[in-house]
Amino acid sequence: MDTTMIVILITMAVAVLLLSGVPVGFALGGAAVGGVIYLWGFKGLYMLANSAYAEGTSSILLAVPLFIFMANVLKNTGLADELYGIVYKWLGRVPGGLAAGTVVICAIFAAMAGISSVATVSMGLIALPSMLKRGYNKEIATGCISAGGALGILIPPSIIMIIYGSMAEVSIGQLFMGGLVPGILMAVIFCIYILVRSFFNPTLGPPVAERYTLKEKLLSCKGVILPTLLIVLVLGSIYTGAATPTEAAGIGALGSLICAMIQRRATVKNIKEALLATVSLNAMVIWIVIGAVAFTHILAYAGVSDIVKQAIDSLHVGRWWVLIGMQVTFFLLGMVLDPAGIIMLTTPVFIPLVRDLGFDPVWFGILFTINMEMAYITPPFGFNLFIMKGVVPPGITMMDLYRSIVPFVALQALCLIIIMVWPDLALWLPRLTGN
Repeated sequence: MDTTMIVILITMAVAVLLLSGVPVGFALGGAAVGGVIYLWGFKGLYMLANSAYAEGTSSILLAVPLFIFMANVLKNTGLADELYGIVYKWLGRVPGGLAAGTVVICAIFAAMAGISSVATVSMGLIALPSMLKRGYNKEIATGCISAGGALGILIPPSIIMIIYGSMAEVSIGQLFMGGLVPGILMAVIFCIYILVRSFFNPTLGPPVAERYTLKEKLLSCKGVILPTLLIVLVLGSIYTGAATPTEAAGIGALGSLICAMIQRRATVKNIKEALLATVSLNAMVIWIVIGAVAFTHILAYAGVSDIVKQAIDSLHVGRWWVLIGMQVTFFLLGMVLDPAGIIMLTTPVFIPLVRDLGFDPVWFGILFTINMEMAYITPPFGFNLFIMKGVVPPGITMMDLYRSIVPFVALQALCLIIIMVWPDLALWLPRLTGN
């Protein structure tokens, strides 16, 4: 049996394990271990263990638990309540203002957390009941939270970008800078959509009745001071080159603790919950990385990248059609797999091809991240949809959540097309900073 056939069988084994509900890391690792034993015998496991250890202890991945810890500390500080209070007082009387403001809050959380769950859970518990109580259409209310929460993987810092950068050997700092403009653009597109629809149909997002004085509005803005300082501290240190992304993650983790202390919410209970959640999520990420390293060794040995390149060359299609095909592949995989798992499965095959075709791997990473943002709200996997289902009132069904994200997935696809057509939107800031 030749190596190519073995790889095909191993890939099929991974697919079967994933469809059986086996976690991504164990599916990749288990199938790869079987392949290594068949090809090289048990002695091959020593090489596999050494490679997995080297990748799993990479200094680049140290940023992952630090950003996750920062996100979990912020989740327990009551920051979401203060930010929503600002939105309520300033935008409440605008049709659709609460929903558009919720997207803005999600963008702010994205710039501090690096994961989607913090904003999704916080806004699902705080903003959703407030909007439904005031007569907001349930699909607008739930859709803006699901889609807004997904901004956490596009607006830096982003855990997904760190994993992609580690696997693709691309600068994490450049990925962070590259995701800033597309992330803001997507948040603006969401807000415009909500406000325009609500303007022409106020029943979707009726204005609130309460009125507030200018003094009350200005006083409410004090709640945005700490988040702004933390964002400037983390992203500013990367932008200026004063710190690497890993060092900036440490700054962010310490900064979140200081914020919690200032707000007098740094209790033993809150810190313990943040640490436990960090350990749990980080363990999942590391196991996926270890499993992926094992699987990548099989692909590299078989020369899969060369096989795929030869197959594409035989099709005689332009490089842009190849790129579009990759995006469609990402979208379809995103419906059934976790984004971290998709990175591990596709990066060893796609990145060499992307470089051979003359595309910028940083730009490609931003396109990939936008696709993964779509994956977070695309059924049946739709991670954010499951989170939302856990916090919505009993009257909102899973089908309601599915319907709510249809226009937002279309808007995400629009943003993807914009970044594909105008790559400089994602690349001018990395080129400017040189990080």
